[in-house]
Amino acid sequence: MSEAVIAINAGSSSVKFALYSAGAAPSRLMAGQVEGIGTAPRFSAKRTDGTPYPGQKFDATPFRHDDALRFILQWIEAESGESIVAAGHRVVHGGEKFARPARLDAAILAELDLLVPLAPLHQPHNLAAIRAISALRPGLPQVACFDTAFHRTQPRVAQLFGLPRTLSDSGVKRYGFHGLSYEYVSGALPRVLGAATQGRVVVAHLGNGASMCAIRNGLSIASTMGFSTLDGLLMGTRSGSLDPGIILYLLQHGFDNAGLNRLLYKESGLLGVSGMSSDMRDLLASGDARARAAVDLFVYRVAREIGSLAAALGGLDALVFTGGIGEHAAVVRKAVCDQASWLGIELDEKSNELGGPRITREGAGVSAWVIPTDEELVIVRHTLAVVAAG
Repeated sequence: MSEAVIAINAGSSSVKFALYSAGAAPSRLMAGQVEGIGTAPRFSAKRTDGTPYPGQKFDATPFRHDDALRFILQWIEAESGESIVAAGHRVVHGGEKFARPARLDAAILAELDLLVPLAPLHQPHNLAAIRAISALRPGLPQVACFDTAFHRTQPRVAQLFGLPRTLSDSGVKRYGFHGLSYEYVSGALPRVLGAATQGRVVVAHLGNGASMCAIRNGLSIASTMGFSTLDGLLMGTRSGSLDPGIILYLLQHGFDNAGLNRLLYKESGLLGVSGMSSDMRDLLASGDARARAAVDLFVYRVAREIGSLAAALGGLDALVFTGGIGEHAAVVRKAVCDQASWLGIELDEKSNELGGPRITREGAGVSAWVIPTDEELVIVRHTLAVVAAG
């Protein structure tokens, strides 16, 4: 039985996983998820070549996250013959303290519990998965990999809000997210950009959750997401940046905390603007004017933030698209590049339609690229390194 490491991303109604070989050069063996937890739970998984394993459905009650993890661990070892020797977890918030992955124990879990108010829709589920595996496999090493850690290199001025210092000192500041994705892309830049790797790069992680990051010399300089995962770009169901006065207005007109959470996290974004769907594929396929308006706003916000991040970098050498929309929606990439052409981006339409990797003409003042992300591989690499270090 060979050894493997599992990367886990637990959400409110799903547990996603990817299995990698354990070794100096981890390779993906399979990936899957249990989704619909609490409603109609079902399991699906795929081999590395994309062919699916047989799916499975479960009784909705009382099927919980620990039931999902128990099934996943047992299914992997029965189906693959691999022995799981460590588990790595995506943990959304590491606060100021956790700037690198950490081997999990009771003391660190207690510290991460204190960060739940900073990411109430993500952190509790991330930590619940860790505790579930501790109960299911008490001796299995577990490592937390933080979505905020990559951004701890940002200068202090990029982290501050215009709020009283007492609030900043208590943790109300810009943290940035999607750091595992940006870390992967940053590590992939040398094979794509060569000498330009050390230059000024904006990476657009565009998916159901979307953000952008300014990177110089491989380090995060600024990002569109700030204190929470609501900030910045329009997303699938999240609003993106808002005038704070809107929140005050809504509070004065009958919204409470629960209503605001539902509105801003679940009912806004592409879904709210279109009134149709949170899925970019649906909107691009629709001829409805409302769908067009949602896509146009999404593109506008991305193009506008490119300018903002270029200002933070003092210029721009390269733009990188990643994430589900960034990697697969050529129409969106074209629209963004057209609106950002003033920066020196000259799109090669044929290359863009083919998905890159380079999607701009040779000699363009600013090059643009498509780099598929692999957050799970980053988690596995960190997990192996942390466990090896003891």
